[in-house]
Parts: sequence; C-alpha cells; structure tokens
Amino acid sequence: MHRLLVALNCGMLILGTTGGPLLSRLYFSKGGHRQWLAAWLETGGWPLLLIPVVASYLTRRSRDPSAPLLLTRPRWILLAAAALGVATGADDFLYAYGLSYVPVSTSAILISTQLAFTVLFAFLIVRQRLTAFSLNAVALITIGAVVLGLHASSDRPAGVTKGQYWMGFFLSLGAAALYGLVLPLVELTYKRAASGGRVLTYALVVEMQLVMGFFATAFCTVGMIVNNDFQAIAREGRAFELGEARYYTVLVWSSIFWQFFFLGAVGVIFCVHTLLTGILIAAFIPVTEMLGVLLLHEKFSSDKGVALVLSLWGLASYSYGEYADARAKKKKAALWEAQAS
Repeated sequence: MHRLLVALNCGMLILGTTGGPLLSRLYFSKGGHRQWLAAWLETGGWPLLLIPVVASYLTRRSRDPSAPLLLTRPRWILLAAAALGVATGADDFLYAYGLSYVPVSTSAILISTQLAFTVLFAFLIVRQRLTAFSLNAVALITIGAVVLGLHASSDRPAGVTKGQYWMGFFLSLGAAALYGLVLPLVELTYKRAASGGRVLTYALVVEMQLVMGFFATAFCTVGMIVNNDFQAIAREGRAFELGEARYYTVLVWSSIFWQFFFLGAVGVIFCVHTLLTGILIAAFIPVTEMLGVLLLHEKFSSDKGVALVLSLWGLASYSYGEYADARAKKKKAALWEAQAS
C-alpha cells in the first residue's frame, strides 16, 4: 500500500508539474490577462477532494458514529492548514503574475530554483538529512537550471515591455522561494501531528490539502473581487483566440492539473519527505520545456537538451541514493534480527 501511495502521488505531482504551467501559459498567450483568475485556478479545484474526504469520513462514521473529521483533533492542525493555505494563495498569485509576462520556459527555469530553497528550509526546519547522492542531485539540477538561464534574456514575449519582463522574472523567483518554504512547513505540521502517539494517516493529509486549497482559493477570490475579474470572464472568453468553448476548457483543465500538483506534492511529503518533492518538481521542468516547444511552439535550444540530461541524471542519482539507503537499512535490520535470534 505504501508503494502504491508513493507511485500515485509521484504520478499526480508529475502530471501537475508539467500540465499546470502549460495550461496557465496557454491562457495568457491566447488572450487571457487576469492574473488573479490564473492564481485562483491553481487551487480552485479543491472541491474535487471532497469526494475522498467524504468517503473516508463516512467509512469512519460507519465504525464509530461519533467520529469527527480528523482535522478537528486537535484544533491547531486546522489552523495550521488554514495558514499554509493563505501562504499558498500568495504563492499562486506571485507565480501567475510572473507567468503572465515570461514564457513557460523561463518561468520553469526560475521555478527550478525552488529546489535550492526547499533544501535550505528543509534542513533548517525539519532537519532533513542530506546525503552525497541528494547533494549531487541538487547540484546537477541546479547546473541544468543555470544552463537554461543563459538564454533567458532573449525570449521576451511579443507585446511585453522590458520592465514587465523583469517584473515577471523576479516575481517567479519569489514564488519559488515562498513555495520552497511552504513545503518544509507542511512536513513540520505532519511531524507535529504525529507526535504524542497520534497516527498520521493519508486521510488526514487529504483533509489538510482540502483546507489549504479552500483558504488559498478564498485569498485569490478576494483579489478577483477587487480586480473585477468575475465580471471580465465572459468578455475575455468571447475574445479568446482559440474560441469561447476552448477558453472554458482551458480554465477547467488548468484547475484539475494544478490540483494534481498540490495533492501530489503533499502526498509525496507524507510518503517520503520534502526533498523528494523538490527533486521531482525540478527534474521534470525540462519536460515542461519540451512540451512548451511542441505545444506552444517555443524555441528549443541545445541549452534545453543539456539541462534535460543533467536533470534526469540528478533524478537518477537521487533514486540510486534512496535505493542504496533502503538496502543498507534492510541489511542492518536483518543483522539485528539474526543477532537477536
């Protein structure tokens, strides 16, 4: 069951990492102009989580009629999830605003720096152990991002001023830093929730993500109201280059893919740890680059090919390190069992 959960959440994270940014950039490149709306879509799919949460709740109630939602015991978990949700909503806006002025390739480059922030904050907040393999993976993926960064200044989209481009550049970098902080804080919440003999379950993880998504969406809803985005949706849909029907299709699928991303991210943290989440996000950024070339007709350079190789090499290094560590622990456990007998 643990391996199934790891595979499921890694798959959702990979789908969200590649599909979410592409659909968000497609929205902006074909006539969308509402940053708050794009940010809202990143967590607006949170009602989808009501299905597994309600199913889990009804299952518990069938065994214990007085069983409450897991988040209400203790109450601080609910408050922590709400605070993390507001931080996620702020990160959504930074990311969406940055993506509105830079191509998805440049945005992906900048978001890859989130790995460095994740490693730093994971070490400081949850004391994540760093091995030679994980450090090697971080180094390789970071070098890949630097290689990609060499061509970042030459891909300013048409109609975007130099000032807007650099605003998007730094906002994307800020989004990477903020999410690099949110991920270890999520893991810290899990650790505190599991203290005192409490069993941390995947059901609690999904409930936490639902609450985080709700508050992140509420944060962005306030921005949409202030910016009059709700009134502009119908008008923007009629003017969308791909047609009104495809406009709403892009919005719906964008919210679904981003929900995959966020649920996959917290699920990987629950099943493994924060660092693997950062590794996967960074490792599949070159895949987003290639999809941007194929689907959005962005330029493909030798820099992107080199970055792809380095990122896959980094992921392979990390995977081998985890395999070697698990094998060593298994041998050690077998040795202790043999000595005990």
